[in-house]
Amino acid sequence: MRLPGGPTGKNPLSAVIALALALLATSAVAEDDFELAPIRYSASTPDNPLSRLQARLDAGETTLAWDDSSGWLGGVLAALEVPTSSQTLVFSKTSLQQTRISPRNPRALYFNDDVYIGYVRSGEVVEVSVADPALGTVFYSLEQVPGEHPRFERRTEDCLLCHGGSQTRGVPGHIVRSVYPSRSGQPIFSAGSHRVDDSTPLADRWGGWYVTGRHGDQRHLGNLTFDARPATAAEADPSGLNVTDLGDRFGPKGYLTGHSDLVALSVLAHQAAAHNALTRASFDVRAALYREAALNRDLDQAPDSRWPSTNTVLDGAAKALVECFLFCDEAPLAGPIEGTTTFATDFAARGPTDGAGRSLRQLDLERRLFRHPCSFLVYSPSFDALPAELRARFWARIDAVLKASDPGPRFAHLSADDRRAIRAILVATKPDAVAHWPAAD
Repeated sequence: MRLPGGPTGKNPLSAVIALALALLATSAVAEDDFELAPIRYSASTPDNPLSRLQARLDAGETTLAWDDSSGWLGGVLAALEVPTSSQTLVFSKTSLQQTRISPRNPRALYFNDDVYIGYVRSGEVVEVSVADPALGTVFYSLEQVPGEHPRFERRTEDCLLCHGGSQTRGVPGHIVRSVYPSRSGQPIFSAGSHRVDDSTPLADRWGGWYVTGRHGDQRHLGNLTFDARPATAAEADPSGLNVTDLGDRFGPKGYLTGHSDLVALSVLAHQAAAHNALTRASFDVRAALYREAALNRDLDQAPDSRWPSTNTVLDGAAKALVECFLFCDEAPLAGPIEGTTTFATDFAARGPTDGAGRSLRQLDLERRLFRHPCSFLVYSPSFDALPAELRARFWARIDAVLKASDPGPRFAHLSADDRRAIRAILVATKPDAVAHWPAAD
């Protein structure tokens, strides 16, 4: 007997029940489902740049440099190849060491494509979070105590209280928030907040953060404290705009730079949200494939029998990733923005480039963030570790968008020249794309 839309089953009642369960499973995964098979987040052993660094430290193959001013910070940045120019500063009391954070003592964040490092002057620990290809974001801390054997400790429950819920799409992930901080840095909760990602207008970004850079007449909420939420953007104090020197706001001693670069902040907002999207897609598809394999075993089906519910999850995950990676919801810039450090140059120089010298890391900074709006995280280990069937559907969907004469309203922000350039860059720099695209292309 063949059930509508499902594989052949030997027990009709069991098959009906199983199909109903499978269809229910297409809904969003509950917040703690990542602790269950197949993810088993807390019980699984991470494999990422930080865990590999710890292994080298344990084996005596490398060491970390200690500095009496900033502790392990410089050594950790060097060991994990995180640029100093990526420094951003957040002074709202919204993180692990909040009792030590204030406008006079902000928390510094540094990042590369896979690693985020948090530092508070006179803090007890250096905080590290890593995009683990199998587990999503994994959290660590390193005590700020000198010694011959520094050890990063994995953090789970205390970090997941904030970093494993609706703010991170229900997976272990990152949060970039814009709040209305009081003079002490405490968020004014009654004023609300904004989650910052590609879709967030500049006017709603960076409340509780320091921002160094130039942005003309455009407004943001950075560099300010509030007594109450302004009724309109025009009512906000303009002294926080186009700031290039933070010397009158906090003493830079103990920090690696005195900047909180606007371009670095903008890339951080995209990257954190894209990492969360990668993790959500990976977890959803791996869970669907795991359930499908169990159903096929229980119903004595062929191992490769495909259930409609699995197709639904695969298609939904591919669609969400393509729209994220092609910046479908990006809030446009109203004019040029410019940072105050070498971050923009450092970031763009990393490539890879095609034969025409084009790269997905090239920045626009006038109308939008990137000149060729396709996320550079397509080169990341987290992307490459996605289930093969998900990557195949991602490449098929993005190929259809990039080759279409009219890709539809969701992709109307991409001109024909944009789509041609993105596709040419991917063909030249991403073998996985070429492997999934027709040989005649």
